[in-house]
Amino acid sequence: MYDVIVVGGGPAGMTAALYALRNGKKVLVLEKTGFGGQIVHSPKVENWPGTARMSGNEYADAFLEQILDQGAEVDLSEVVRVEDHGDYKTVYTAEGEAREGKTVILATGVRHRELGLPGEREMIGEGVSYCAVCDADFFRGRKVCVAGGGNSALQEAMLLAGKCAEVVMLQDLPEFTGEKALQDLLLARENVSARTGVRIVDLEMNENVQLTGVTIETAGGQRETIACDGLFVAIGLVPENDAFAEVAELDQGGYFDSGESCETRTPGIFVAGDCRKKNIRQLTTAAGDGSVAALAACRYLDAHP
Repeated sequence: MYDVIVVGGGPAGMTAALYALRNGKKVLVLEKTGFGGQIVHSPKVENWPGTARMSGNEYADAFLEQILDQGAEVDLSEVVRVEDHGDYKTVYTAEGEAREGKTVILATGVRHRELGLPGEREMIGEGVSYCAVCDADFFRGRKVCVAGGGNSALQEAMLLAGKCAEVVMLQDLPEFTGEKALQDLLLARENVSARTGVRIVDLEMNENVQLTGVTIETAGGQRETIACDGLFVAIGLVPENDAFAEVAELDQGGYFDSGESCETRTPGIFVAGDCRKKNIRQLTTAAGDGSVAALAACRYLDAHP
């Protein structure tokens, strides 16, 4: 029987594990793909306080080593269900295993919705990005494209417009869906242009698998290649929380409908990180959630020995 079972080995999950371990709890971390979450795709991380720069892989490897040194048990397993039995919970994996814990922290993260084009994943960090806050500085003074037309895409483009030589907005719908005031503010920038009613159908790359351009297609079937150094994809995030709807409330977007306390409707089950309903999803906010959820779990354990 574990004191805390953490579902998810990204920054939120590993922070939760660290704080629980430092409070003397027995902790298991279950991660379905690889420890570190989305941050491992970032070739440079320069927004972590106290560290000038590091790669996402360096961050993830160091963090995993840290929680292992503190006594965490870890396993690569996909969690498919959590059952509440009052004073303990059962966590079931896709492999058919059942693990029991007094508390559970769901730090399942989200995934960026992808364009689904050949070479897209291979060029992550080589021209393809899903986070302007994370990667805009790497394209300072260069030309980039932004895929999307909602508020997130417009906000990404605003940030990029302040650093890049040229920003080209590409929206597959006839018009942008983001706020009109934000559209007007963005498109008033001299270095920003927009194309609506076009979809990206191909990604161009050089022999080093680095992005060199995108090919777009109009509704009439006309194709055109736009040379660029970077492509920022901002077409939405996808939470994967449906398997836990019986123990934690979900909002209309599928995110855990929990506030800053990281508590759920089920006593002893907590949530942390990008999977939670929130306005800002960054490395620092994920870590903040992890500490909040872990300390809440520790308080729960101390009150229910």
